[in-house]
Amino acid sequence: MTTIHVFDPALCCSSGVCGADVDRALVSFSADLDWIKQHDVAIERFNLAQQPMAFADNSTVKAFLERSGAEALPLILVEGEVALAGRYPNRSELARWAGIPLEQTVEESSCCGGCC
Repeated sequence: MTTIHVFDPALCCSSGVCGADVDRALVSFSADLDWIKQHDVAIERFNLAQQPMAFADNSTVKAFLERSGAEALPLILVEGEVALAGRYPNRSELARWAGIPLEQTVEESSCCGGCC
């Protein structure tokens, strides 16, 4: 089973819907996390404001923060290795890292031959 760790910047909530300004990237990421968790992938999230020791205790994350600073978060580790930094992954990236086929939704055309 693949293990993915997400090291978030200091957030008041991980869903992105708190406060007056909704963060669409966090809302999408939260939905993608719900999707991938249905495929038995181990995902842990750590919030810098609420769990600073998780950042300090991980040598990879600590070195990243010393080099790039907290403004470079989020940091995504897959099996302990840096997979992405500075933005949240999309569903296809999560699926690739976890080795899960990404279900494609094929829209059926109402046209018989697809010509019109």
